[in-house]
Amino acid sequence: MYMRPIYNYRDYPADRYDHQKKRLPLQFLAWLSLVASVFLSCLEQSHAADHAAVLMYHRFGEDKYPSTNIRLDQFDAHLEKLANGSYTVLPLDKIIRHIQDGTELPDRTVAITIDDAYLSVFTEAWPRLRAKGLPFTIFVATDPVDNGHPNYMSWDQLRHLQASGIGIGSQTKTHPHMHRISPAKIDAELSTSNQRFLNELGLRPTLFAYPYGEYNLAVIERVKAAGFTAAFGQNSGIAHGFDGFFELPRFAFNERYGAMDRLTLAIDGLPLKVNQILPADVVINTNPPALGFTLAQEIADNGQLRCFNRTYGKLSVDRIGPRAEVRFPGALPSGRARVNCTMPGPDGRWRWFGRQLLVP
Repeated sequence: MYMRPIYNYRDYPADRYDHQKKRLPLQFLAWLSLVASVFLSCLEQSHAADHAAVLMYHRFGEDKYPSTNIRLDQFDAHLEKLANGSYTVLPLDKIIRHIQDGTELPDRTVAITIDDAYLSVFTEAWPRLRAKGLPFTIFVATDPVDNGHPNYMSWDQLRHLQASGIGIGSQTKTHPHMHRISPAKIDAELSTSNQRFLNELGLRPTLFAYPYGEYNLAVIERVKAAGFTAAFGQNSGIAHGFDGFFELPRFAFNERYGAMDRLTLAIDGLPLKVNQILPADVVINTNPPALGFTLAQEIADNGQLRCFNRTYGKLSVDRIGPRAEVRFPGALPSGRARVNCTMPGPDGRWRWFGRQLLVP
């Protein structure tokens, strides 16, 4: 939109310019203020509405398990940042409803999730989160709770969290590697655990987290058929609905990856929206895989896309219009292989897209 300047030197005869020039700076500043406010308003609207950073934790203060544990001093620092910064921490189910309905969310919206219902969630994480007034969602596999495992929460403790407004999500019955079991066994895992939730908590969860962040296309279809409305992996990125709601990302934190600078990058992040992802199934049948995706229109002209993998570091990315093709220099080792793609966004923030590939 063109805005005519409040003044132009050519609008003033020479003998009038001296008379007017003392008034010009104030008028000019007023005009700049108006333009800045319009710009910032538009910028804020472009960031809001359709995405959130979802954080994932497992254990708290359990130093024997560094790969899944967050130290208490790290977690305290995270909560201090979330509670006192420019962030809005909301329940995960509310965030998903807003995104699915197209209802705006505040900029820098964050959700906190915790997997596996370890006892330290109740003894260490819950008192700290409650003191800060921060909601969270816990994803539970029902067998360890039913079996009274000493390092897991009990149903009574889960009921206590539920009564306090904490969200409860599902992580199956036995926490299996879901892509390795049959569709019939997947259905049994989901239906049995759903019934246990209904019996013990009076609800059937609508949100699901894939155990180990592992799934394939067949697993996604069974999770949908079981009535879940959204499902989460363990790949980094900002959650949004541009490519659906059953491969949603989360930023995982542990002792090694729990530094404050990483937390800040995550919770200040913006979505790197892509779709038409190939291979469509994260369980690859060609190694190295030919990973490709199409960038959303609003970022398709940005030439600063970069992708990385732990084994090979920075990867080659070929661009043909909005299409990006990521190439690996060699085969990936068996197991889980993560690819993280980033792109600089406005205000020093970064756009994120992550994919966890499963290599047979």
